[in-house]
Amino acid sequence: MGRFRGTEITGKIVDNRQEHMNAFSMVHEGIAFLERTMPLGARFPEGKIFREDRFPVPIDALREILLNAVMHRDYSNYSGYVAIVVFDDRIEIRSFGRLPNGITVEQLSGRHDSKPTNPLIAEAFHRTGAVEVWGRGTNRVISMFKKYGIAPPVFEERHGFLVVTFKAQMVRAEEIKASGVESGVELRGESRPESDTTSRIIYILQHTPKSRNEIALSLGHKSISGAMKKAMTNLLSEGLIVYTMPNKPNSRFQKYRLTTKGQSHIKKTMEETGANEE
Repeated sequence: MGRFRGTEITGKIVDNRQEHMNAFSMVHEGIAFLERTMPLGARFPEGKIFREDRFPVPIDALREILLNAVMHRDYSNYSGYVAIVVFDDRIEIRSFGRLPNGITVEQLSGRHDSKPTNPLIAEAFHRTGAVEVWGRGTNRVISMFKKYGIAPPVFEERHGFLVVTFKAQMVRAEEIKASGVESGVELRGESRPESDTTSRIIYILQHTPKSRNEIALSLGHKSISGAMKKAMTNLLSEGLIVYTMPNKPNSRFQKYRLTTKGQSHIKKTMEETGANEE
């Protein structure tokens, strides 16, 4: 998993991670990486009370493609891998291996049968309810993009990999100009100094409650750091987050959620930085 400045692989490396884990954890870690790497915008639709948070690419579509990349990778070659590569103007998900015989990249955008490359892996994901077995995954992704109002992803076979490219503006034009750096500036979600841990935790919790381990994973940490513990203690004392099980603070099932004050903090921050404008 990598985040590069600019639009080429030769750009400055902002984030670089190599993980070796089981198939289910690979998908979970991949989505966590994308959620903390993509900028999150927000707007207040006319006539509605609540804001609408929006990633540049629908997260469910990324999850669908990542699931397919893990399930259909060519595992017969020990040097193969699945890669998530993020540039300033796009996201690429690359899976080592070719499409099953009889299926072309053009067919992925239309009707096609399901031909699992690794039936046992596909069955394991199916039994968990993560995927279907009808070959509708890529069609559902395209539908998501149409509903989102942006161009659908591009499918291609390249140098032994199946590559899915999502066009996405990972930095805003005005920020690039203001920074004086041709390849863009660092936004929320990318690697940041430890002092910004508090703000990152607030953004991580804005959609769903999470446990400490889940928060650490979203921060890109393999374990709960001292800085994270201190940040969460401060957030609790300031009333920005609360326990989901207040009567059992030490429960192993304990999670944390944002309070109304925490949501207001995010809204205020977005208004100050202009992040609510698309």
